Amino acid sequence: MAGNAKAPVSHDGDTEEEVTSERGRDGVLANERLTGTLGAVLLVLFAVEGLTVVLHVRSTLPTHVFIGMLLIPPVVLKLGTTGYRFTRYYLGDPAYVDRGPPMWLLRLVGPFVVLTSAAVLATGIADTVLDPVPKWADLGHKASFVLWFGCMTIHVLGHLRNTSSLATADWRHDRPVPGRGRRVAIIGTTLCMGLLLGVWSMGWRLPTPRG
Repeated sequence: MAGNAKAPVSHDGDTEEEVTSERGRDGVLANERLTGTLGAVLLVLFAVEGLTVVLHVRSTLPTHVFIGMLLIPPVVLKLGTTGYRFTRYYLGDPAYVDRGPPMWLLRLVGPFVVLTSAAVLATGIADTVLDPVPKWADLGHKASFVLWFGCMTIHVLGHLRNTSSLATADWRHDRPVPGRGRRVAIIGTTLCMGLLLGVWSMGWRLPTPRG
């Protein structure tokens, strides 16, 4: 009878539904660990970038530009991993729905983090490569940085507790998740791409910063 049919069983004794559910949970955790590790890396890089501002960009402009270019690939990747989770959740993927969304404030500020991050990087590049520097690029970079800093403060404080745990999770043995080598390779490749962009920027003829 059709009503007595049993779900297919794997070699480990789990039904296909259980195996699929486990793979879904592993996918969520893998995404969280990749995103968390990227967050930790970006936090360090942005802190160094901020230090070049504190020390006065006029004297540290080459370093400021180098780190800014280095930041581009990991920022793009983090937007991708975050956007993937966002998409899977709102498309109704069971594993992501079960995991639940971030708190409402982080969901609210999320789009502004994306927009201001893009604005800071885009105006920063324009402020660097255009000579003479257009007023819109100079003012736009400063204004977008102020807005970005406010949004990122909320974003970082909201994720600070989980970031350190997620960034080190692949190196602990409490809950192994498949794909650790792939995640390490992705982050390493992304940073190498950023380094190449940074090295490329070293050959640019930089404009004189405004007062």
